[in-house]
Amino acid sequence: MALIRCDFFSAALELSTSMTVLLPQSGEAQIGVSGRAGDDPPPLLYLLHGLTDDDTAWTRYTSIERYAAERGLAVVMPQVHRSFYADQAYGMRFWTFLSEELPAIVQRFFRVSARREDTFVAGLSMGGYGAFKWALRQPERFAAAASLSGALDAAHVQKHDRRPHIQRLAATVWTDDLAGGGDDLMHLVAQADPAVLPRLMLRCGTEDHTLAQNERFVRACREAEVPIDAAFGPGGHEWSYWDAEIRTVLEFMKPRAAPS
Repeated sequence: MALIRCDFFSAALELSTSMTVLLPQSGEAQIGVSGRAGDDPPPLLYLLHGLTDDDTAWTRYTSIERYAAERGLAVVMPQVHRSFYADQAYGMRFWTFLSEELPAIVQRFFRVSARREDTFVAGLSMGGYGAFKWALRQPERFAAAASLSGALDAAHVQKHDRRPHIQRLAATVWTDDLAGGGDDLMHLVAQADPAVLPRLMLRCGTEDHTLAQNERFVRACREAEVPIDAAFGPGGHEWSYWDAEIRTVLEFMKPRAAPS
């Protein structure tokens, strides 16, 4: 794999930002790595970080580079700070950056597939929320989407979580009640057409503080007759859990493998 730290200017954010990118590379002569790269542009995974992380977190704390190499998969990990992947009330337009500007920049900078059947999105915690929001609002873009330990019920958190740092964050991101709007995943699922959605997958540990949010999201999917591959098992809000489950995510997505 090629590991690229890409610094670039974002017109949507009106500042310089960064993304970490993994690109497939043949690895026959490299000891201990089974790299795969074919002649066609590789399938692409947008992999989103959590609230306290940045675009380097997935490569620092998991073996995503090795897992992607085995599958001939390109991975783009953008930097969005503590934005909740939203156009913030008092901040910058991170939703516009993610959903409009970033895909165009990726296609311009890198040779990766632009086909829906080759494009995926996943994330952890805040990134799980971002992945499902992106998939629900732009279902035509993705073949599959996955959330690990997602902060999936932002409307509930905005209204009921009285911890000062959460209230400060919510006031920065959203001024109005977000229930029933485009940042409310429960509303988006209720309004979705199951026939056009990408395949959805959810994993969350039973010791995770987001467990109740994830259980509510699964119920909302079932009420809306939206298929979702959901499972709960031992684990907390921690990298050991996410490193194990990202392999499950990649197996669920089944990206087209590049030929040897």
